Amino acid sequence: MSGTEVTVRVPAKVNVQLAVGAARPDGFHDLANVFLAVGLYDEITVTPADELRVTCAGPDAHQVPLDTTNLAARAALALAERHGIDPRVHIHIDKDIPVAGGMAGGSADGAGALLACDALWSLGSSEAELLAICAELGSDVPFSLLGGAALGVGRGERLTPLDVGGTFHWVFAVADGGLSTPAVYAEFDRLTSGTDVPLPTADPALLTALRTGDPTALAPALLTALRTGDPTALAPTLTNDLQPAALSLRPSLATTLTTGTSAGALAALVSGSGPTTAFLTKDEESATTVADALLTSGNCRTARVTSSPAAGARVVSSQGIG
Repeated sequence: MSGTEVTVRVPAKVNVQLAVGAARPDGFHDLANVFLAVGLYDEITVTPADELRVTCAGPDAHQVPLDTTNLAARAALALAERHGIDPRVHIHIDKDIPVAGGMAGGSADGAGALLACDALWSLGSSEAELLAICAELGSDVPFSLLGGAALGVGRGERLTPLDVGGTFHWVFAVADGGLSTPAVYAEFDRLTSGTDVPLPTADPALLTALRTGDPTALAPALLTALRTGDPTALAPTLTNDLQPAALSLRPSLATTLTTGTSAGALAALVSGSGPTTAFLTKDEESATTVADALLTSGNCRTARVTSSPAAGARVVSSQGIG
C-alpha cells in the first residue's frame, strides 16, 4: 500500500420519480427511477489495518452493521478480490445520512468505501470499472458514486446522467425507526397482487423540468422568465410507486406529509422506500419554515434542510498517497 489515509464524502439521494414494475422471476423489480443527489453526506475514511474492520459514528450509528453485511465492507472485499489484494483496511463511517430512511445511506457508504479503497491502494480504476462493481453491490450504489441527477433503469443501476439547470430546495423529515426496503417491496407486491402492473417509464415532463431547472418549462406562456431553477415545474411531477406500501406499513407518515404541505411545501412524498419524507419548497426560506412546522408538530424526529443537486462520491482528503 502506498497510502496511509483517504477520506471520501458521498451524498444522500431523493427519488423525484420512482416507477416500479411487477416482481421479476429473480425477485427484483424493474424500475424507472429519477435520482437527485442531495446535500446530506456520509464521510468514509479508510486506513491500513491488520484486518478488515468497520466502525461507525454519528446519528443512529448503533443501527449500522459492522460486519461484512455492511456495503462498505462488501465494496472493499469486491475491489480487493478483483485486484488480488488482501483487504486489510479499517473503514470508518461518519454517518449523517439517515439510517434505513430511504435515502441510500448504506449504498452511499458502499460507493464511498469503494472510491476510498481504490485511492488508498493506488489502483487508478476508471469510473466505468467502479460503476460495474457498484452495480454488483446494489441498485442504488452506482448513483451514489455518480451523484448529480440521473435516470436509472433495470433495477435502477443502469444510469443516464441528467442535466439540472438550477438549485432545488428540500426538507427531509426523519422518522423514528426505519423501514426495511425488502418489506416495503413485499407490501407493494401484496397491494398490487392481481392487478396489471405496467412497465415503469419516466415522465417526460419530469425530465424536462430537471434538465432545464426552469419553472416555465411546462408553461409556454411564461417562456420569457429566466431559468432560475424555480421548482414550480418539478413539483407536480413528483411520484413514488412505493409510497402506498410505505404508508400501509407506517400510516403515521401520512400526517407528516400533510403537515409539510400545509406549511407551504410545493410537493411532498415518501423518499424511496421510506420512512424519511421529502418536501420540495420554492426557496431556502420556505424550507426553513416547513422544517420548523415539522419539528413543532412532533410528527418527526428531526427535519433537515438542504438542496440539490449534489456531487457524487469525492475524495476530500488523503495522506501519504503517491
